[in-house]
Amino acid sequence: MSRILLGLAGSLALLVVVATAEDKKEEGFTSIFDGSSLKGWQGGTGAYEVKDGAIVCLKDGKGGNLYTEKEYANFDLRFEFKLTKNANNGIGIRAPLEGDSAYVGMEIQVLDDGGSQYTALRPAQYHGSIYDVFPAARGHQKPVGEWNEEEITAQGRHVTIKLNGATIVDANLDDVKDEAVLKKHPGLKNAKGHIGFLGHGARVEFRNLRIKEL
Repeated sequence: MSRILLGLAGSLALLVVVATAEDKKEEGFTSIFDGSSLKGWQGGTGAYEVKDGAIVCLKDGKGGNLYTEKEYANFDLRFEFKLTKNANNGIGIRAPLEGDSAYVGMEIQVLDDGGSQYTALRPAQYHGSIYDVFPAARGHQKPVGEWNEEEITAQGRHVTIKLNGATIVDANLDDVKDEAVLKKHPGLKNAKGHIGFLGHGARVEFRNLRIKEL
């Protein structure tokens, strides 16, 4: 009996250690999605719905952008996403409410990299890329229909992106020297802006959205 009790005590201790490590890992993060409504979000609310604890970009062919009401400068954003076949979306960062966020802000591409429609894209058009500027490393996306974990960190001029634990982008925005690129992407100079979903009419789901301001 004492051996069983000791085993149980050890298991409880292990659970406490694991829980403490998880709490420390998420320390300072706050949710930007309540899991049941679009409270705190603005813009193309007609193109999105909340279902089963996720923000869902509807498959309607119209697309639409959904932005946080709050602006963010330096931050660490963590979330999960799930794609459908040939899905296309994006995460806008430091974006204004008007204009194309891929250019007047920055767009972190959200894409079904294995989709039949996307076999001949430029490197900086695949998932996780800072769209049209910094290409992401490929091969870390889970199959369509499975949840992926992503983390976007913007600290001053440094932007890193992790997909399912792998760093796929590690970019210094100041490395962009080409005047034509800078003219096309004035948003690279933005110090702050909104975070948003940049829909293209394909069904994509997002959940567990939390952020830590740096």
